[in-house]
Amino acid sequence: MIAQTKLTVPESFPPFSLTRLLKTVFNPSAGERVAILIDLEDPHKIKDFGFLKDPDLTIQRQAYEVFYLGLRKGALSELGLTGGEMFAYKITGGSNLDLPDQAVAVDGTELSLEKAIYLNYKLILCCSTYSATAPLTAFAKRYGFRGATLHGLNQIILNSGLAVDYNEVSANAEKLRLGMTRADWVEIDFSYGRQKFTLHLDLGRQEAQKSHGLCRGGPDIANLPAGEIYYVPKGASGQFPLKFEDGTIGLMTVKEGRIVDSSLLKGSQRTIDEHKRKIQSDPATGELGELGFGTQLLPVSGRDIQDEKVLGTLHVATGRSDHLGGHLTPAKFKNTKNATHDDILFAPHKTPEINVPQVRMLREGKTEVLIENFQPAAYMAELLE
Repeated sequence: MIAQTKLTVPESFPPFSLTRLLKTVFNPSAGERVAILIDLEDPHKIKDFGFLKDPDLTIQRQAYEVFYLGLRKGALSELGLTGGEMFAYKITGGSNLDLPDQAVAVDGTELSLEKAIYLNYKLILCCSTYSATAPLTAFAKRYGFRGATLHGLNQIILNSGLAVDYNEVSANAEKLRLGMTRADWVEIDFSYGRQKFTLHLDLGRQEAQKSHGLCRGGPDIANLPAGEIYYVPKGASGQFPLKFEDGTIGLMTVKEGRIVDSSLLKGSQRTIDEHKRKIQSDPATGELGELGFGTQLLPVSGRDIQDEKVLGTLHVATGRSDHLGGHLTPAKFKNTKNATHDDILFAPHKTPEINVPQVRMLREGKTEVLIENFQPAAYMAELLE
């Protein structure tokens, strides 16, 4: 048994400051123009901020109260920025699906995202229901803007994951990245009841990447909250349990980097059958496009965007990977509506039925244990010292 290091979440975080967050993440230049994007079932409900009448639109309300008003009440002048306008687009219905081009302004005017916004703003903040990191990353590189995706915003995230010092987050992520880069493979052991499974992911000695929250250079998109080390697997094989949104747990069989079959462990056979039909009719949907590890000590927020950044958790993702440096673009899916990037988070609060007894890595000829029972093992903990 490898020694574990019990690390605890801080009892308090600094008060959230929009000015501090934007200055730290972007280090913006005076005069840069900033815009806020939100998603709505009917984008026209942004007219005169009509969407604020709907109490269920909590993410969009946070975008208005914290970011839109925050910019106008001081952050714009404090940072020397211009703009601060808000626009809405139609909700995509899936993680990292391509965005529609039509947007609507607060006065009800219909605009083109490409022609009116991507071309005319240097900083774009997207506070949405579903992640828009992949499509916005592609557009940022095409049009030269920077930005951040902040899907799933809630008060816990604002008070913790967005209140931290991203200089420190970046420094810690780099410590972990240096100790995990150029690995040959990672193996994840899972247990479900008395059953045990292992997923083997070939990494091909690639450079590990980091989501660290700083976006100060060329065109790029920061995914906030940040704090993650990730790879795009070169291949994968084995089995792992997957918990579906309805609580069903299925066993995924992986060959040559893709989920090729699934069987029922608990719950609805119909859910499993629907999943099998999807991966058989559109094989790209089952490709494992990411392996990620959290790097921060944060409270559970109930949103994967923060919870996958918690140290000791891990996630794999299926589908689109071009925004991470992978080869799988929307064009490689038989149905573009399937071109999502879906994170599968393993964490005690999210998957209490599924344990991860051990995660190990082969690197430089040595096998190092990274995680045991959702706690960083000695190797990972010592990298942060």
